[in-house]
Amino acid sequence: MPSLLGPFVRCGFGATLLVLCLVLAGFTCTGSEHAATATLPAAFSDLLPHFLVEPEDEFIVKNKPVMLTCRSTPATQIYFKCNGEWVHQDDHLIERTVDPATALPIMQVTIEITRQQVEKIFGLDEYWCQCVAWSTTGTQKSQKAYIRIAYLRKNFEEEPQGKEVALDEEVLLRCHPPEGVPQAEVEWQRNEDVVNPEGDPNFFITTDHNLVIKKARLADTGNYTCVAKNIVARRKSTSATVLVYVDGGWSEWSKWSACGADCSMWRSRECTQPSPGTGGKDCQGLDLQSLNCTSEQCPQTVSGAEDVALYVGMVAVALCLTLLLIVVVLVYRRKKEGLDADVADSSILTTGFQPMGIKPSKPENSHLLTIQPDLTTTTTSYQGTLRSRHDATGKFSMTNGPLLDPLPNGSHTLHNGKLNSDPAEFVSRLSTQSYFKTLPRDVANTSYGTFNFLGGRLTIPNTGISLLIPPEAIPRGKIYEIYLTVQRKEDLRLPLAGCQTLLSPVVSCGPPGVVLSRPVILSMDHCSDACLDNWAIRLKKQNYEGAWEDVLLMGEELVSEPYYCQLEAETCRLFSEQLGTLALVGESLHMGAAKRLRLVLFSDAYCSTLEYNIRVYCMDDTQDVFKEVMQMERQLGGRLIDEPHVLLFKDSYHNLRLSIHDMPQAHWRSKLLAGYQEIPFYHIWNGSQRYLHCTFTLERLSLSTCELTCQLCVWQVEGEGQSFGLDFNIAKDTRAVDSEFLLMDTNATALAGPSAFQIPYLIRQKICSSLDAPCPNGADWRMLAQRLKLERHMSFFASKASPTSVILDLWEAQHFHSGNINQLATVMADIGKQEAMIFLVSDGEC
Repeated sequence: MPSLLGPFVRCGFGATLLVLCLVLAGFTCTGSEHAATATLPAAFSDLLPHFLVEPEDEFIVKNKPVMLTCRSTPATQIYFKCNGEWVHQDDHLIERTVDPATALPIMQVTIEITRQQVEKIFGLDEYWCQCVAWSTTGTQKSQKAYIRIAYLRKNFEEEPQGKEVALDEEVLLRCHPPEGVPQAEVEWQRNEDVVNPEGDPNFFITTDHNLVIKKARLADTGNYTCVAKNIVARRKSTSATVLVYVDGGWSEWSKWSACGADCSMWRSRECTQPSPGTGGKDCQGLDLQSLNCTSEQCPQTVSGAEDVALYVGMVAVALCLTLLLIVVVLVYRRKKEGLDADVADSSILTTGFQPMGIKPSKPENSHLLTIQPDLTTTTTSYQGTLRSRHDATGKFSMTNGPLLDPLPNGSHTLHNGKLNSDPAEFVSRLSTQSYFKTLPRDVANTSYGTFNFLGGRLTIPNTGISLLIPPEAIPRGKIYEIYLTVQRKEDLRLPLAGCQTLLSPVVSCGPPGVVLSRPVILSMDHCSDACLDNWAIRLKKQNYEGAWEDVLLMGEELVSEPYYCQLEAETCRLFSEQLGTLALVGESLHMGAAKRLRLVLFSDAYCSTLEYNIRVYCMDDTQDVFKEVMQMERQLGGRLIDEPHVLLFKDSYHNLRLSIHDMPQAHWRSKLLAGYQEIPFYHIWNGSQRYLHCTFTLERLSLSTCELTCQLCVWQVEGEGQSFGLDFNIAKDTRAVDSEFLLMDTNATALAGPSAFQIPYLIRQKICSSLDAPCPNGADWRMLAQRLKLERHMSFFASKASPTSVILDLWEAQHFHSGNINQLATVMADIGKQEAMIFLVSDGEC
């Protein structure tokens, strides 16, 4: 008979064999260490098992599994059943002991439940487990334990709103916490201190988490925050400012005064019962009343010499004013007659005020074109002088053709001998096509050009965004019209969930679907701390249906994929064989992950009132957002009052606070009621707007006060902070918003052919042919990558037909504005290649 029980012990799930094993109580069921079976002594064979420990409801926090335990006595075997299916015997952890008091055998079984097991049935039913214990007499079932995945969403369903209330008025602040499992507990804070209704009966928290202030007191003024927390996370709502004001009240009237010399008496009252405070209304009505006295009460006075002197003085003053008015009229009429005589000769007006140095343009001034354009390529850029001496600040881009037509951005471009449309017309034409419906009509942030196999470059000035089209990337015989734009519409922002945050601008390059022989390089800024150990950074692309999909996970790139990314300290270089709408999204792996915020201060350029505003912008540390804010402030007439600072903002769920301190109280005061302003964490981390701002309204006590000194602090709660030391004159020290910050990049937005590259095309071909072939002593493309500190990307370079050309493409993308070609020549000389000598040839000789 024991031999018949072997198959049962090995499988453990045959219901018929289970019953057979239990009925044959006189035999022993043998098995491995994991088999939850045993044989009871004859003295306990007639007892039903009962549970000492039953499984309890559990919550899975993040990815941490939970343990369910079941203990029973006496029992021959115990198995768990989850959602109607038996758990495999190998997943049971068994412990056997004996109760010292009753000598009954005790069996304890534990199983582990993971997040993946629960997610398999998520949305269909709740995940539950139950244990079943057997003895020779019968079976017993434990209670069901439900296992749920714990979470707490970030956004409150309803946040408290700020209010202004009168003294002794009831205040209701509503709060509906975020959805969560288990349900979040709610507490209220006032100025970061927990509100305790037991310690202060003036506060009351309702069952639906609303805060009631029964009678508002002056001490109740402050910032109120609703805090929701469960076993997963702790969330804070936006702070609501409650302002308790006091309307003024009149005191009692004073007694009537004695009757005065003017035969009247008066009485007064004061607005002190109570005095108005914290923005309350002043008392309405008169504070002084007068009343005529009766004739009997009037004091008897006699006119004397004093009254006569008063009347004589008044008459003398009137005569003096009349004589002065006559003199002014005569002088005015005399001057007017003299002016009419001076301008009688109209030739003074027509010849005496001719504009100086302005001459009409002549068709024969073609000598200004000092260099002839190269007509061998489809589009060529010319950066020589093409303006008159009255406007020599910019550069023109010029193409092959007999005619030049100025574009709005001050450049001249010609394609295939025909005038191309202006940028607005180009964007409008693309927007009529089905896929380009979402293309923004923002000409200032769009660049385009026509390119052939010689390649080129597109740049959006002052944004850090550029597209390098290497030589041979466009197949020979093909001509593409390519655009590059940065998206600004809020409805085009990516949908973010959980700990995700946008790390780069949303950039579109196209048209999508063009055939490329080699990858192009898209350069754009990012605002992460560039530590891949803290992040899971993904490249997202918008498909033809408008949905966003992941196309690359940073650090896990495959050389066979059409995308590859190099993440630098502040810039991302993306190799792409496909054009489209792209963006970088980061998901923090722990609370140490941080994104860079740029803090910028602006104020009013001109101030003619007592109030003075300082605006503090908190934005992603990328050039495109900075440019957008600078352009907006230029329209508002603002001025930059200090150098921008950078703040590392961590994924710690803590808000950003701003405060102003150390103002000279004798001349300035802040109109901020609370001690600080606050920007919620999720507005910065998950918000769709890439810049936020707070305004500090200051008030000077006199219009003659112009010097302002103070400290403005910006910090994350329990995190890093920055301080601005301000000391300036609000009437002077003006700094134009559109200074060097908006004129950093004055290069042409589109360059085609050899002018787009620092390395001449023929020299580039010789270098590639020399370094692509493997060299026994290592003097090949691998050494070039090492000298340029690009050895981390060796596998990517090796997957390409010409590794050297890809390395040179990356060098061109990194050093277009600041690259020194002689430094590259030095690297080539160190490798031992004679091609380095060609680099030292001047531009004119090339």
